[in-house]
Amino acid sequence: MESKAIAKYQRVSPRKTRLVAQNVKGLPVEDALNMLKFTPNKPAGVLYGVVRSALANASQSNIDVDSMIVRDIIVNEGPTWKRFMPRSQGRAMHIRKRTSHITVILAEGQE
Repeated sequence: MESKAIAKYQRVSPRKTRLVAQNVKGLPVEDALNMLKFTPNKPAGVLYGVVRSALANASQSNIDVDSMIVRDIIVNEGPTWKRFMPRSQGRAMHIRKRTSHITVILAEGQE
């Protein structure tokens, strides 16, 4: 049995989020939540919320929450906000504020 949660348009870079997601993939949910809680960067906090949401979805479906593992975390690129930063001599530099679509899939597994 599986449980899934999706967070769209999150204001974190997909590349940085994938680095954090690699550390958590395949772990039991309790260990994954502990690792994300104590990882000191922004994508870890966002992933923590999405994993908790997937866990809450699983508890609604009468699934044994204690035996769940993080089967997959998919981080796709969302739309990019384009901004300008004024620079010297009348120039302007492009700034790209990237967003992410994050999908977490939890599955029942062996501990």
